[in-house]
Amino acid sequence: MNEERVLAAISVEKDVDGFHPLNIGKLAMQGRTPLFVPCTPRGCIELLLRSNVEIKGKRAVVIGRSNIVGTPAAMLLQRNQATVTVVHSYTPNPAEITREADIVIAAVGVAHLVRGDWIKPGAVVIDVGINPIEDPSAKKGYRLVGDVCFKEAAMKASAITPVPGGVGPMTIAMLLRNTLDSAKRAYGLLD
Repeated sequence: MNEERVLAAISVEKDVDGFHPLNIGKLAMQGRTPLFVPCTPRGCIELLLRSNVEIKGKRAVVIGRSNIVGTPAAMLLQRNQATVTVVHSYTPNPAEITREADIVIAAVGVAHLVRGDWIKPGAVVIDVGINPIEDPSAKKGYRLVGDVCFKEAAMKASAITPVPGGVGPMTIAMLLRNTLDSAKRAYGLLD
């Protein structure tokens, strides 16, 4: 399937996932407001805000640059006045760069890529990854883990999201929020 053609076929007014090029474009531009923000990145920012994590003026690292999570998460952090670095597969010294971050959002899809020594003491870590790894002791023969080695990172971080059960429920909540906003907008009820 051609991703671009599929996204272009969706009405921007019904794009509750927030992936339409017009929504992403407005998200990237200062002074513009998209109709919908992608759910997982929006959930990450909502977690930070509701946990009273200061974003303004902080150094943030987003690990991964996908169109679905990494890129929009970086844009949302910038909208909240963070200084943002995006680490990806071609970034030299990713651990060194990540160690400078006050906020880390890991969204790369590689189990336990981010180790404890990547984390600055006191940093806030949001783990978006959800990766199956073999586990013969588990009923299904596998278990789910994040992009961050939780046990190691938790020893340094001031706050860290679990996998599963951290960002996933926030993604669903933001999808419901976008859907409600869409219905309100359609009926002229959005304030």
